[in-house]
Amino acid sequence: MSKKDFKGGLNSLLENKTEPKNSKREITKSSQKGTKDKETRATFIVNESLLDKLKAMAYWDRKLIKEVVDQALQEAVANYEKRNGDIKGIPGK
Repeated sequence: MSKKDFKGGLNSLLENKTEPKNSKREITKSSQKGTKDKETRATFIVNESLLDKLKAMAYWDRKLIKEVVDQALQEAVANYEKRNGDIKGIPGK
């Protein structure tokens, strides 16, 4: 059995683990750093009891909170479009 070489210390084991080395994705905003393709980071203010329920849903369904939020947002957009038709983009964006 071969020995492991830990000369670089803990930092050498942990560095550059968030983004794949072969990634061809162009990062255009700092909020995209460390996210998957077609994802961005966003900050929202949420009612605390609603957040607790979202966390519980994620726990019991064995999902990430972001997966529960993504599903809820997709359903909200689908319901909106069903009632109002396709959503138009914001002018100037």
